[in-house]
Amino acid sequence: MAGAQLNLRGTYTALITPFTADGEKVDWAALKKLVEFQIDEGVEGLVPCGTTGESPTLSHEEHAEVIAKVIEWAKAKKPSTVIIAGTGSNSTAEAVALTRHAAAAGADAVLSVNPYYNKPVQAGLVAHFERIADASTVPVVLYNIPGRSAVGMTLDTVVQLSKHKNIIGIKEATGDLGFMAQIIQATDAGFTLLSGDDNLILPVLSVGGKGVISVISNVYPRETGAITRQYEAGNAHEAHEKFMRLLPLCKAMFLETNPIPVKFAASRKGLCQNSLRLPMTQLSHHLQAVVAGAMDVFEGSHS
Repeated sequence: MAGAQLNLRGTYTALITPFTADGEKVDWAALKKLVEFQIDEGVEGLVPCGTTGESPTLSHEEHAEVIAKVIEWAKAKKPSTVIIAGTGSNSTAEAVALTRHAAAAGADAVLSVNPYYNKPVQAGLVAHFERIADASTVPVVLYNIPGRSAVGMTLDTVVQLSKHKNIIGIKEATGDLGFMAQIIQATDAGFTLLSGDDNLILPVLSVGGKGVISVISNVYPRETGAITRQYEAGNAHEAHEKFMRLLPLCKAMFLETNPIPVKFAASRKGLCQNSLRLPMTQLSHHLQAVVAGAMDVFEGSHS
């Protein structure tokens, strides 16, 4: 098992999956452009096929191909780019299969979300993640997002799972900073907590988190990465200033369900078409002006 060999720090972009105008197919040219843009702008890693990548509406074939191509393009451009492939499922067997495929394709780690809809008890969560970690040849990062999975991990569950040699960290998206601080306090130094919420990047770093798996970095990767890098370098004041400038945009990205607003923002930047797959729909017209305005103010502050 690869275990603690991977040191997760910095900004990891939860990649959107660009689609053709009708939403029928993955727009491979746009995905390649997005991957190369991210690396040119200096992010530490990429997370394909997470929630932001609309993984629930990707076919198994598309899911596998998106991960494989992101790995291929990213590693060709910058071999040190860390790829954390989204391989979660509410079926343990399916999550194991997706994890094995991502590892075979060259992923550095996998991100595994709480089983959604099934609503297992804590013992079920432990068994689910341990089965995945036992089967994986690459490190596993837990993904705790009860708002989208109907069940969350308790502190005891996270601590128990953190002792597995192949579970190296957690993407924490409860929005509960006190809970995150407890996780950091109760787990070993080798277990890494990453923020799952852009509007908490700096607070999470301040309690001992090591970075973020970010939505807004799809559109502003350099500016997002500057926050984590400045903080890591000991420049807390500069990190605070950059975070506060980005904060209104972080809020704007969740005016409707993710990735609806970020798809609009990315299309406005020419990174992809504003195309989503049902049941996801385009950003409501009255909110498009709000997001566009937030982008204009942010970009004006950097001009």
